[in-house]
Amino acid sequence: MKNKEFYEKYIHSFLNQNAKINLISKNDEKYLWEKHIFDSLAIKYFFDKYYTSGIPELTLLDIGTGGGFPAVPIAIACPQIEVFALDSIRKKINAIENIKAELNIENLHTICDRAENIKGKYNIITSRAVAPLKTITEYAIPLLKNDGYFAAYKSIKAGEEISDAKQTLKKYNAKVIDVIEYNLPLEENYTRNLVIIKQI
Repeated sequence: MKNKEFYEKYIHSFLNQNAKINLISKNDEKYLWEKHIFDSLAIKYFFDKYYTSGIPELTLLDIGTGGGFPAVPIAIACPQIEVFALDSIRKKINAIENIKAELNIENLHTICDRAENIKGKYNIITSRAVAPLKTITEYAIPLLKNDGYFAAYKSIKAGEEISDAKQTLKKYNAKVIDVIEYNLPLEENYTRNLVIIKQI
């Protein structure tokens, strides 16, 4: 895990980019750590549970990365993981590339394309604030390596999305194996969920 000073540099770099192209709303800027970076780093709960002997060298694809969440915080926190940030919007990818260059994040890679055009396979796929689970599962599962995991960041309504995704999961012979609940460090109760999916 990088030290506090590094994350402060990241926040500064992100806000510079946000001033140019509005990666997150201006109202959310004051909650950048709590709502976006801390939330992205919740992947730690998954790693702690499923890689108990330490995180090996892995590949991770973040579908619809937007402003780089969770891709950039994961790349910073886990240098042994090759993180690929995927988005079809070039200006967002450019912003992430600028942050990568400024902070010299060597294990972070960008892909400007749509998920359905990706040919590679990855150990882990993440997605946050992109689409309902039934939709994003269609894109994620075909890109998983054997024994890979899809970790979808979802709100307190994760249960409803899982119900709606039943047919899609069945289509790909995939199953929700875990729902990891956590809270963001905000004054109001802000519950989030990591929905962990695997092919059977």
